Amino acid sequence: MVERGLYEEISKLKSKKNALIPILHIIQERQGYIPEYTVDLLSSELNLSKAEVWGVITFYSDFRLKPPGKHIIKVCRSEACLAMGGRKVQEHIKCMLGIDFGQTTHDGIFTLEEVYCFGNCACAPSVMVDGKLYGRAFPERVDMIMENILKKEVRRNGR
Repeated sequence: MVERGLYEEISKLKSKKNALIPILHIIQERQGYIPEYTVDLLSSELNLSKAEVWGVITFYSDFRLKPPGKHIIKVCRSEACLAMGGRKVQEHIKCMLGIDFGQTTHDGIFTLEEVYCFGNCACAPSVMVDGKLYGRAFPERVDMIMENILKKEVRRNGR
């Protein structure tokens, strides 16, 4: 079930040094995650052991092994954000969604991920939702962000 065109992408990049990470990014960009079956393909095509491929996938927190939710929420857990109320924000989001880091809500709408610095320390605490960075993301602001997402979901689904 390898996506059409992926072999061509791999062929273009496989001769380059350290091709694995760019190829993994391409796979995740197209699929939303790194399907398990791609490990065999990459191992074979890049002349790497399966352990090497798994090692890279599991080392980097940006790579996912399961399909993500429709909306991805990333919460900064760096010292600056924690010092500015980040723990409260983390707990608020976890409680609101009923999930922990690395999990997706049962309805498949939200995935919660942890990040260790967005480089937005002056505006801590920070969260990122669907690639958009929010500073000073205290629980009240997070509530507004989530409410807007849910309103869009309702409009999109015609409810």
